[in-house]
Amino acid sequence: MRSSRGRWFVVSVGVGLAVIWIGACGASGSAGSAAVTRQWKTPPPDKLVDLSHPFDADTVYWPTATEGFQLKTVHHGPTEGGYFYAANTFCAPEHGGTHLDAPIHFAEGKESTDQIPLTRLIGPALVIDISDKARADPDALLEVADIEAFERAHGAIEPQSLVLVRTDWSASWPKRREYMGSDVPGDVEHLHFPGVSPEAARALVARRIGAVGIDTASIDHGPSRDFQTHRVLMEASTPAFENLNALARLPARGAFVVALPMDIRSGSGGPLRVVAFLP
Repeated sequence: MRSSRGRWFVVSVGVGLAVIWIGACGASGSAGSAAVTRQWKTPPPDKLVDLSHPFDADTVYWPTATEGFQLKTVHHGPTEGGYFYAANTFCAPEHGGTHLDAPIHFAEGKESTDQIPLTRLIGPALVIDISDKARADPDALLEVADIEAFERAHGAIEPQSLVLVRTDWSASWPKRREYMGSDVPGDVEHLHFPGVSPEAARALVARRIGAVGIDTASIDHGPSRDFQTHRVLMEASTPAFENLNALARLPARGAFVVALPMDIRSGSGGPLRVVAFLP
């Protein structure tokens, strides 16, 4: 029987993930003795949220990217042996779609994609909602005041938390003009979307968070020209998740997030699959 004393843990199993309940159960014998039970469970579908956009020909990339996501068929159909077989090749820039920014992206000598500790990519998620600000101003920023208001309402931001900034900008995906502010290739002068202020980034770094994520094209908002927020976070070895999806489905506190990028050696980022386990 499940004890009230116990916790859920998310662990890696082969190429997948499992949720384990470790609880203390009363056992016969001397007083105070206890047996530890391990119960492996697959979370029900309504407790799992995919926070990623799929990659395809419509995937949004930074305007300066000369190529987007490309999927080329190697084989699709029957073989000489009479069985069906499908295989493709793909090519894509590191920074586009739902993806990771590794610290090396804006900080020389810092961690590349393959060097980021998993403890910065897996952990409890806190969702700070600035969607009202974003509806009023496409260039809205998460500010220190928003972080402090969140903590008054939901408690302190603990070290190693994954802080996700909800703007609801993902509702415009993949309409480039709406999502980016411009759909002209190479145009970085007319971009408009919400982001995180450098001051808020410093406040999050001071709280020793694991990573920051946002449902827009960049942690810096569209009008940024010097990418100070990236620089603050990356210098502190804090990775970023960009172009997240479905943050409205997460509570402010209580979800557990696994954000695993393609493990590209020496990479400055890469495609990212992000899954949230709801409480």
